[in-house]
Amino acid sequence: MTQQTDSQYRIERDSMGDRQIYSSLYYGIQTLRATENFPISGIKPLATYVDACILIKKATAIVNGELGCIPQEISQAIVQAADEVLAGKFRDQFVVDVYQAGAGTSHHMNVNEVLANRALEILGDEKGNYKRVSPNDHVNYGQSTNDVIPTAIRIGGLLALSRTLHPALEKAIATLETKATEFQNIVRSGRTHMQDAVPVRLGENFRAWAQILTEHQNRIYAASGDLMILGLGGSAAGTGMNTHPQYRARVVATLAELINSPLQPAPHLMAAMQSMAPFVNVSGALRNIAQDLVKISHDMRLMDSGPKTGLKEIQLPPVQPGSSIMPGKYNPVMAEMTSMVCFQVMGYDSAIALAAQAGQLELNVMMPLIAYNLIHSIEILGNTIAALTQRCIQGITANQERCLAYAEGSLALVTALNTHIGYLNAASVAKESLETDKSLRQIVLEKGLMSEAELAEVLNLEQMSQIIPLE
Repeated sequence: MTQQTDSQYRIERDSMGDRQIYSSLYYGIQTLRATENFPISGIKPLATYVDACILIKKATAIVNGELGCIPQEISQAIVQAADEVLAGKFRDQFVVDVYQAGAGTSHHMNVNEVLANRALEILGDEKGNYKRVSPNDHVNYGQSTNDVIPTAIRIGGLLALSRTLHPALEKAIATLETKATEFQNIVRSGRTHMQDAVPVRLGENFRAWAQILTEHQNRIYAASGDLMILGLGGSAAGTGMNTHPQYRARVVATLAELINSPLQPAPHLMAAMQSMAPFVNVSGALRNIAQDLVKISHDMRLMDSGPKTGLKEIQLPPVQPGSSIMPGKYNPVMAEMTSMVCFQVMGYDSAIALAAQAGQLELNVMMPLIAYNLIHSIEILGNTIAALTQRCIQGITANQERCLAYAEGSLALVTALNTHIGYLNAASVAKESLETDKSLRQIVLEKGLMSEAELAEVLNLEQMSQIIPLE
């Protein structure tokens, strides 16, 4: 182990005593204690969550400087430090495990300490001289973990949605619509209960998936509106203690400019700090789309099953070898991955629901879990949809001959005869066809139930598979 000299350390003090900290580190004594107390998962805060916290600190430093609550030179140094972090610097200094002190105080102080120490350097001072720039008295002026962290979850959620999930959904929907047009004239057998059903258009399957995702995106947009109502300014318990009278409105307006989003102050700060309902609402919308994404990915796998012993109506693009022992095998890995991610999102949603109901009195102390699960859910869903679109949906091809053969051989075609020969006669024809291997057409003609011309018109697959337009 390399020996460290005294010059490589600085001494920091908090209410619990003194500690040595490597001089190179930008975090301080409270972060150090948190790393010792919480060696739990090794999972560090998400970059988007860090961005959200830093944006809040930038906005508060700007406003507190303008209001004269902290010196202008310190305000400017904090803003510069924040901009550097947002540009990608010092990211290795955010080190507190996601499973940590209740409410997120440990991560919050990690942010405050990094910004304070970098601001000290900018001002030509040494890290750790908190008498000049304090993590608590300057970076955190007028704030509390209790209003910063619920605000950070909101901002982090909005950032994740705009950066990952919404762009991925828009691309996926557009790609599915393109495939719908490409496959519109291909008729395949529908299946209900995993059994033969009336014929449908392959293109309409893809158009249905596009519509499903569009409706989910609209639900997510609606749910995310709750994230734009901020309790920032509530301070420790929602009363706004230690804040300037103009701070609340001005800091929300400044933050709105920074992220280009129509943020608003909460009508009741205590309510915004205590209730986790906005996060449950967004998480529920994520769980909802995850459930349908599982269904879509399973449909793709079924329709691609084979190649010799399955349906093989479509071909998903092979992206990697599928077996360590069976040569020439490929698997629908992008669809499989999609389902796994969706199951994780559903699990996160359950954890968020449990955490949200675990608040007491003026605070919910389970916010670190909610923060990680919600933002991570948004990002892995966005990344998954983007990968599925690029590596799978864009390259799907159709086996038109196989689709048509299944459609023509389906006993469910007898459904079209109901209005002409009656349900019981149609059921008898279907039963005989299954027992004798005769075609539906042959049996109907033998029984004299319809003329050949009538039958040709009724059993027109092109016509049968058209969606009847809404009048």
